Amino acid sequence: MAQENPSPETTEIEDFIEADELDALRAERDDLRDRFMRALADAENSRKRADRDRREAEQYGGTRLARDLLPVFDNLKRALEASTDETRTQAAALIEGVELTLRELTQVMTKHGMIPISPAPGDAFDPQLHQAMFEAPVPGTKAGNIIQVMTEGFMLHDRLLRPAQVGVSSTPAN
Repeated sequence: MAQENPSPETTEIEDFIEADELDALRAERDDLRDRFMRALADAENSRKRADRDRREAEQYGGTRLARDLLPVFDNLKRALEASTDETRTQAAALIEGVELTLRELTQVMTKHGMIPISPAPGDAFDPQLHQAMFEAPVPGTKAGNIIQVMTEGFMLHDRLLRPAQVGVSSTPAN
C-alpha cells in the first residue's frame, strides 16, 4: 500500500493542535508548580507556627499556676514583715520555717522563669512595670517617683505577670 503524503493543510492543523496541547500542558505544569510551592510554603509556615506554639506553651503554660502562687508569696512576706523582735525570740523555729518556705518558693519561682520586679522608694514610676495604687504629695520627692511599695511585681520570662503595686509622689515641681 502506498503511503499518502499529508497535505500541507493537514500538517498545519496537526502542528496547531500540538502547539495548543503543548501550551495547555505548560499552563497546567505552571499551575501545579505554583500550587506545589504554595503547599510547601504552607507546610513550612505550619511547622514554624507549631514550634513557636510549643515554645510558648513551655514558657507560658504555667501562667495561671504562677498567678495563683503570688498570694502565697505575698502572705509569707507579710508574715515575716509583721513579726517583731519579741515574736522572733518567742517563736524562732516558726519564723525560721516561714523564712525557709519563702526562700524555697522564691527559688522555685526563679527556676521557672518568674523574675521579681522590686522597685524601691525614689525609683521612677514605669507604667509598663508598676501599678499606681495612690498618689500623694510627699515633701522632698519629685512627681512620678515611687514613695511606697505595697507588693512586688513579677515577670514570667519576658511577659508581665503582675505589676508591682506602688504609691507615687504627686509633689509639684518647685
